[in-house]
Amino acid sequence: MDDSGKGLEVRQSDPSRQPTLYVVATPIGNLGDISLRARATLESVDRVAAEDTRNTARLLEQLGIRKPLMAHHAHNEQTSAQGILQCLERGESIALVSDAGTPAVSDPGAVVVRVVAQAGFPVVPVPGASSVLTALAASGLVDGPFTFRGFLPAKGKERTNLLAHWMSLPEPQILFEAPHRVLQLVDELAQLGLADRAMCAGREMTKQFETFYRGAGAAVFEEVRADPNAERGEWVWVISGARPEPETADGLNVSLDDWLKPLLAELPLKSAVALAVKATGLPKNAIYERALQLKNA
Repeated sequence: MDDSGKGLEVRQSDPSRQPTLYVVATPIGNLGDISLRARATLESVDRVAAEDTRNTARLLEQLGIRKPLMAHHAHNEQTSAQGILQCLERGESIALVSDAGTPAVSDPGAVVVRVVAQAGFPVVPVPGASSVLTALAASGLVDGPFTFRGFLPAKGKERTNLLAHWMSLPEPQILFEAPHRVLQLVDELAQLGLADRAMCAGREMTKQFETFYRGAGAAVFEEVRADPNAERGEWVWVISGARPEPETADGLNVSLDDWLKPLLAELPLKSAVALAVKATGLPKNAIYERALQLKNA
């Protein structure tokens, strides 16, 4: 249950009060999604730390805001974190933004937040657009726990193994994929036997050509392959979780949880997992992860 809307208040950004790092979410494609608070924060800080200063300069120009920009991206995180810290020590307040969406979610940002917080300066999140939650809300597939994975490795055995493992887990998985690898991802998902798995694939979300493909895997794969614009714009995939139903000797369907719950009640975690692996024949990693979830629930 989300009761965060109770007791709403208007909290204004006031960098003059104390040097502060503001972690500001920006639109993922539609300028209309900029929040009032995000805009006010960008107007009031001393400078903006941006993943790509050219992209952020265009955003600020569209908003009629002029601020000094400093680069903060994946290749200079440690160095730029120290630069941001020095600005705060001089009494400045900084807004940290990524190219789109919320910083530190498959984007740079976590390093600078950690450095600034450890130095004792306030870190204030200014929430807003998120491609993860946008896709999740549009999918119709998630009404409980899910796992956000971000981008797969570009290629190699690690990519194949990770994808196979994630698709064996019981909770829905959310993946990002680059436009030039989306057809590769379609082939990989098909090869894993996900033709009947419910999923939703979205691109250009919040933009003019926003597109979602929903349904069983086979239909979604066909639609993505037939899309002439498939290799334009990043994709977000929401894929429903695996539902393993191993059969007992008498043919009775038993879920993985039906095996794990009584075993965990009587045995240590590793012993329970080992017995469940023998009983079901399911992958050890998938069983171990689910056992951890049940034990910590």
